[in-house]
Amino acid sequence: MTRGAGERPVVLVGAPGAGKSTVGRRLARRWGVDFHDSDQLVETVAGKTVADIFVDDGEPAFRSLERDAIAQALDTTSGVLALGGGAVLDAATRERLAASPVVWLRVGVPEATRRVGLNASRPLLLGNVRGTLITLLDQRTPLYDEVATWTVDTDGLTIDEVVDRVAAAVGPS
Repeated sequence: MTRGAGERPVVLVGAPGAGKSTVGRRLARRWGVDFHDSDQLVETVAGKTVADIFVDDGEPAFRSLERDAIAQALDTTSGVLALGGGAVLDAATRERLAASPVVWLRVGVPEATRRVGLNASRPLLLGNVRGTLITLLDQRTPLYDEVATWTVDTDGLTIDEVVDRVAAAVGPS
């Protein structure tokens, strides 16, 4: 598949541990296109890590930076764009996603818990990882469903199997 310049990026959404960044990098490599990650875009603008933004400035400041970074990426990039798990909480971001091909990488709590473990770079998951993931999924699942053009279940699949399913769902441009 070749996605041309000027096309909106294929966007990957899902909970922490769904594999958005890993799948996104492999998918972009397969298609020969650029890969972008909203957390990395925010870190570049802020000059510090997402975890440091949460600690120093708070979640509202991070969400504002995230909303702006995603808006710019949707307007100026092509290829594959992985969004942070909470990006769909913002109504303006959900509205912007309506014009883009969006794949929800759906993951269950047991699999997500196993994948993220005790990852200090995920500030919202510190402490009771499983309990926090349950709360996040309860809150965000309807929003992922709202923005998704396609849904790919990732539980029990290898990264390459998920990439294959995303590529098959999106199909040729």
